Amino acid sequence: MAFPNITDIVTTTLANRSGIIADNVTNNNIILAKLNEGGRIKVFSGGRLIYQEIAFAKNANGGWYTGYDVLPVGAQDVISAAEFGIKQYAVPVVISGLEQLQNSGREQITDLMEERTGVAESTMANDISTGLYSDGLGSGGKQIVGLDAAVPAVPTTGTYGGIDRSQTANAFWRPQITTAATTLANVQSQMSAMWAKCSRGKDTPDMILMGNTFWGFWMASLQAIQRLTDPGTAKLGFASTRFMNADCFLDGGIGGAATATNAYFLNSKYIHFRPHKDRNMVPLAPNKRYAINQDSEVSILAFAGALTMSGSQFQGRITGA
Repeated sequence: MAFPNITDIVTTTLANRSGIIADNVTNNNIILAKLNEGGRIKVFSGGRLIYQEIAFAKNANGGWYTGYDVLPVGAQDVISAAEFGIKQYAVPVVISGLEQLQNSGREQITDLMEERTGVAESTMANDISTGLYSDGLGSGGKQIVGLDAAVPAVPTTGTYGGIDRSQTANAFWRPQITTAATTLANVQSQMSAMWAKCSRGKDTPDMILMGNTFWGFWMASLQAIQRLTDPGTAKLGFASTRFMNADCFLDGGIGGAATATNAYFLNSKYIHFRPHKDRNMVPLAPNKRYAINQDSEVSILAFAGALTMSGSQFQGRITGA
């Protein structure tokens, strides 16, 4: 006899694991793991767009004075906001009527749903990881806007976060780009130059994400010197080396989304992952969902949110390995 409350098992399996799934998806990706470590993952509660505050100019009232000089106190418009659209993602977990009959009893069904929930979790983790490198044009423009838009190879064109980068007044919104060919002989000098371009005082890149080819040059350049690793990132489960004060990661590998010849110099202080509080990798609804023309039931794991940025000029990209 099939267990009568199969839908309860389907939905509660997802509901009970939703927090774990969110953690696992975060920990599966070095970008999200670093953002989480730095407190840069922050849910939002609603609205048509996600607004990310940015400081785009200095206060013009600041200046030197002596004695009884009059001090300027004019109003200063120095803070604005970039705006990002909300992107949605879903992965269904399905069980057929035949499978319900074949997996009679709570234990069998629970095991089956645990396995399928694990597959759904991995699927979501991989697709979001891929999306974090995208330009947001995938799936007809429905994909999350990622690094290809945040740190594009051509930084003086296009609109990102609602701000037109082609306008000279918006030069603060352009990342640092190097397109010159990178080789084993010059990889460290290229990285030194990019690190300097992205730095302002204590504001420096804290993670460098490399594709396979670039990573190969970088690792080969370290053969004659000591390799430094960071215990902090080791605790996150990712192998890394160090360049200046930044952790270097291979984010290519099997199924990796990083372009083989690229290296991203990122300052996570200015990058934010913004899931909606009611769609942070949770079941879409607890209600029963039946296929109209099939003997099956469905529960849907869903996400809504965006990857946002508040400081483009502190990010960099080397594209010519």
